[in-house]
Amino acid sequence: MTSPRPLTLALAVAATAAALVLAGCGDDPSSEASDPGATGDASSPSSPAESPSATSATSGTGTAVGTTVPVYFVGESPDGPLLFREFRDVEADNPLEEAAALLTAGDATDPDYRTLFPGGSFEAISYDEAANRIEATLPDDGWTTRGPGMSAYDAKLAVQSLVYTLQGVAQARAPIFVTLGGEATSLFGVDTSNGVEAAPPLDVLNLVSVTAPEEGTTVSGSFIAEGVASSFEATVPWQIRQGGQVVEEGFATAEGWMDKLYPWETEVDVSGLAPGEYVFAAMTDDPSGGAEGAGPSEDTKTIVIK
Repeated sequence: MTSPRPLTLALAVAATAAALVLAGCGDDPSSEASDPGATGDASSPSSPAESPSATSATSGTGTAVGTTVPVYFVGESPDGPLLFREFRDVEADNPLEEAAALLTAGDATDPDYRTLFPGGSFEAISYDEAANRIEATLPDDGWTTRGPGMSAYDAKLAVQSLVYTLQGVAQARAPIFVTLGGEATSLFGVDTSNGVEAAPPLDVLNLVSVTAPEEGTTVSGSFIAEGVASSFEATVPWQIRQGGQVVEEGFATAEGWMDKLYPWETEVDVSGLAPGEYVFAAMTDDPSGGAEGAGPSEDTKTIVIK
């Protein structure tokens, strides 16, 4: 992605560009397993340490009935559309297909997120661990080329949303192959015959993501807020807003910054706020005060204080 970043971050990233190698591992932007977009989040394909690990629920007989997966939807940022991660519970029998179905349908919990897929679904999705290959099979050629109104940038971001999602579910940085009739084909004009890798996290992921609280969470007293970010000097400011006004604010410290998104966590005290609906926002730090770049990135979640 070529969209501009704040100058302070751009200079820092340039100094570490040689370290931005995505081959050979998962790639979630946040946290703990092999989610590509997370460092420390187990469900992102870019960095095994960026996303919380997928967890499975079991029935009384010990049979797995559900699991948690990352899904990478599209949202708006100061730099234009980027990917935002949302963790979702799906049935455990085929989490790859379940996650892809949520993605292509745009079935996000957060109303700020959407999909770039024009409607429809894949026929099948499978992961061959021995061959290090994830294959997504198309039912027809409807998605092989860009449709009306889809820009080249949108096409690439749509493909990356699929790559990040499937690699995060598989917990592997396996290349994605899209096939039709048993042969590799293009997805929205993007060739997949050699496999599509996850793009560098700072190119396609929003620079801050909130994992908790989830959209619509009810809280009282205090709660733990957490997520991932790449923010100046690892500082992640947060605010609680109501009616456009900031009623509480503070900051968290991430585990790192510059080369990828790192986990952050903080306790937020809301005991002094009246019951009602609020917005929790986490942001990147902007030491220039808006003088450089497009301004801070943010991710917001509606919460209810009781």
